[in-house]
Amino acid sequence: MEGKERVVIKLSGKVFSDETGAEIKKYAKMLAGMSAKIQPVVVAGGGKIARHYIGIARGFGLDEASLDIMGILVSRLNAGLLVAALGKKAHHAVPEDLEEVTQAAATGKIVVTGGLHPGQSTNATAALIAEKVGATKFVNATDVDGIYDSDPRSNKRAKMFREITVKECRTLLGGENSMAGGYDLMDIVALKVIERSKIPTLVIKSEPTRIKEAVLKNKANGTRIIV
Repeated sequence: MEGKERVVIKLSGKVFSDETGAEIKKYAKMLAGMSAKIQPVVVAGGGKIARHYIGIARGFGLDEASLDIMGILVSRLNAGLLVAALGKKAHHAVPEDLEEVTQAAATGKIVVTGGLHPGQSTNATAALIAEKVGATKFVNATDVDGIYDSDPRSNKRAKMFREITVKECRTLLGGENSMAGGYDLMDIVALKVIERSKIPTLVIKSEPTRIKEAVLKNKANGTRIIV
């Protein structure tokens, strides 16, 4: 296990919204298959379930830090589902801080975590984990095909970047909402970590086949972030 490359994969919270668990099983199968060649370190997003709780609690007047913690708890529950689907292929517990992630990675098994710190998106968390465990690649698997010049879900003419520099990405995403539950593709903290550690980063659509090709074949089906 010692010489195996580590790749950090951020999974969209959408993966965990399927009520039957069939979608989670697909991802578990993909990750288990890849683990023969690389060691996946996975960060689960909170998705619409987290946004649901955050939206209700915000209506009750809960402060943003507490809302962040609520989102983190949901992402950890999502991570727990994936750990269960992976069985013995995964480290048995969901890490709750960077040190626990490092210890879990040392086992050589697939590591699955959720959010770690209030005020940080799971994208920023994934970038920090990639830095901490010495990952050779960070794959951000999202709800869209890559990074666009505007939201492709509302603008049919939105243009997708095949490559984008950190500086360009920072300018493009600089006005992003930083409230709990409001994070999207990337955020300023994630970009700073990617820049300082020069982590090869790819933003792609969250599909098992695309993730596998991006990780094992270095196939860019989305947007590469250039440092």
